[in-house]
Amino acid sequence: MREPPATQALAAALFAELMNSEQLARSMVTRALPRGMQLSHFSVLNLLAHLNEERTPAELAAAFHVTRGAMTNTLSRLEWAGHVHIRPDWDDARRKFVSISPSGRAARDDALAALMPVLTDVVRDLGPDQVRAILPVMRRLRERLEDEV
Repeated sequence: MREPPATQALAAALFAELMNSEQLARSMVTRALPRGMQLSHFSVLNLLAHLNEERTPAELAAAFHVTRGAMTNTLSRLEWAGHVHIRPDWDDARRKFVSISPSGRAARDDALAALMPVLTDVVRDLGPDQVRAILPVMRRLRERLEDEV
């Protein structure tokens, strides 16, 4: 069934705002990260710090909706920097496990400390009540989009 033009225009406006906001947010966050850290690096370190347990590269790739090759590249850079430990699975040599290192946790904490002033400025400028009101809508939108992936 073809949607009415007004619904199509609303959908186009929603996704234009999402795409523009995503690009601007990435740029803002990237500028706030410590020198040499990329957003993908911070994201992986943040997840591993939050989970506080090992994950396979495939699990990490799935969590971030990226290819295994892209995740392997990110993990290689993080391992080179000493921010993650990658070990073989002792039961299945084809598989590996990734954990955050003490250096990685410190780098994540430093990045988070650099990001918080920028993020809290956005919340202050928008107003905490507006942010609380939009979060359930944003969460539902994310969940709906995840259904498509």
